[in-house]
Amino acid sequence: MVIKEKIQDAVNRQINREIYSAYLYLSMQSYFESVNLKGFANWMKIQVQEEWSHAMKLYDYLFQRGGRVILQPIEVPPSEWSSPLDVFEKTYEHEQAVTSLINDLVELSDSEKDYATYNMLQWFVSEQVEEEDNASNLIEKIKLMKDAPGGLFMLDKELATRVFIPIASSGTN
Repeated sequence: MVIKEKIQDAVNRQINREIYSAYLYLSMQSYFESVNLKGFANWMKIQVQEEWSHAMKLYDYLFQRGGRVILQPIEVPPSEWSSPLDVFEKTYEHEQAVTSLINDLVELSDSEKDYATYNMLQWFVSEQVEEEDNASNLIEKIKLMKDAPGGLFMLDKELATRVFIPIASSGTN
């Protein structure tokens, strides 16, 4: 069965937003590298990998359904932030926006009676809960430190231990 054009277009837009997310987190990684917070930079590097894998999950899905991927220009992300707290507040806001986009896709797939897409998107719904929670927890940790630079360096050391765990394959190459 070929995927409906309306769903295909919406999934293509989401691929673009997932790639933008990777691009945004790469810019944040660069910021952290520039201020010598290597653990924070590592955390963002993992985010880049995760977001790229999300884009590829959607990419593969379109082909599974007989659709076509049409790539669009990627928006230029910001490159300056005032502090690690500012970065994670922007991360949290961004993840909330992505959650809204995923919810819109779920709503569209339901209204179009495309239950295969609806089912596939449930993984993204759950993933967004985790994404928002991770960003929110880091905001709270940074706020708890207030102006204690030792706390920032301890958190930097903790974030350096994060590793990328690939998502399960969707069954296509």
